[in-house]
Amino acid sequence: MTYCVAIKLNAGLVFLSDSRTNAGLDQISTFRKMIVYEKTDDRFMVLLSAGNLSISQSIREILQVERLKEHDEDEGVTIWNAKSMFEAARVLGSAIRKVHDRDAGSLKQSGVDFNVSLIFGGQIKGEGMRLFQVYSAGNFIEATPETPYFQVGESKYGKPVLDRVITPTTPLDEAAKCALVSMDSTLKSNLSVGLPLDMVVYEANAFQTDKVVCIDENNPYFKMLHGSWGQKLREVFDSIEDPTWDGAKTEVPLMLASTRSLPLKKISTPDERLI
Repeated sequence: MTYCVAIKLNAGLVFLSDSRTNAGLDQISTFRKMIVYEKTDDRFMVLLSAGNLSISQSIREILQVERLKEHDEDEGVTIWNAKSMFEAARVLGSAIRKVHDRDAGSLKQSGVDFNVSLIFGGQIKGEGMRLFQVYSAGNFIEATPETPYFQVGESKYGKPVLDRVITPTTPLDEAAKCALVSMDSTLKSNLSVGLPLDMVVYEANAFQTDKVVCIDENNPYFKMLHGSWGQKLREVFDSIEDPTWDGAKTEVPLMLASTRSLPLKKISTPDERLI
């Protein structure tokens, strides 16, 4: 399995992915799930993938040369000359459908679903940054100010901290920290997600970045974050009062007088105990 997250902010974009793949307990490997497409001073795009590794690798290969052929006016459009990120996302969708047409039938005969989930984001000169989640049918949705991030793979463990912290005005470095905390929570709770991690942080209108890092178990910042996050969570947990049942002893009792609780408890009569 995998976990990938991408965040769209006013200041830029953050992308983070793990690198563990497994096809059973005895087949655990490391593969990159992130690829960067960059054309200096013109476009910067990042693709994150989750799901069947053979499918996602095929899509990556086809994407670089794929040309839209859905309509006459699309002919010749690739990710390298698309005039917008929306057009580039359509090229990606076309690549997914091409792999589906070629491989889905054979996979189904072998009992394997056509399973792939992608995040695709970046900026093309002439428009603002955009971020898309792309599905296995080639269709996609776009991030909005109300939903400024996407996750694919094992998303549930890392979602709570993103929901509490991320807004469009979040600074880039703070969002990078939040993404790493989200990943650390996932690593803690799911063995199918693992190091090393790949992270890219992109500043708006730069069309390039030098903030590209591979994070392994020896990375000093990630080691510090892992230890600090666990410690601070414990400190916050310990600072919250234990539940108190007697309202006379605290202003915040757990148990209040309510008829709602009555059906939960049944007291047997002496006759019932003899049955």
